[in-house]
Amino acid sequence: MNRVVHPIEVESYRRLRARLDTSHFPPLTRAVVERVIHSAADLDYATDLVLDEADLEKAHAALHAGAPVVVDVEMVGAGITRRETVCRLKDAESGPGLTRSAHAIRLAHEQVGPGALWVIGNAPTALEELLTLDADPALVIGLPVGFVGAVESKAALRESGLPAVSNVSEKGGSAVAAAALNALLYHPTSAEEKL
Repeated sequence: MNRVVHPIEVESYRRLRARLDTSHFPPLTRAVVERVIHSAADLDYATDLVLDEADLEKAHAALHAGAPVVVDVEMVGAGITRRETVCRLKDAESGPGLTRSAHAIRLAHEQVGPGALWVIGNAPTALEELLTLDADPALVIGLPVGFVGAVESKAALRESGLPAVSNVSEKGGSAVAAAALNALLYHPTSAEEKL
């Protein structure tokens, strides 16, 4: 992917790296950690994020092979650049024991099937619903934000054994979830590195 990096972003990364040594992270982990920190100006994400390089490698390959990207809210989708996303929130309805966000995840699962990358940055109930489905995801970026259910839903994601990016705290949100996906999107493939 040819991407022109603005001088402000270059300077931001220079300052980030001057304040935090990320050189010990494996390549994709470093890319995700740095882009999330960059999106939130929050260095604490370096120790708050939970991710696995092998999971990121598989997700990176799936993403660059064209796997669908599903988001829980349009704001997450708006933050993902250079890639179409699926968001079914407009079509969803709440009901007894079912939030609109959870219903949107059901609808998206019906649409995309297995192998998608799921990016959840807003609703803990969306992440909870995804964990009840047989989604067989390439990756779940589970970074919902909030004081109710966010920590618990992210802990459940980690306990599920699914390939995932999450964090331990209540922090998260649309910008950081989109940033985590963008890090994988912007990171070159082996073929691009040889150019």
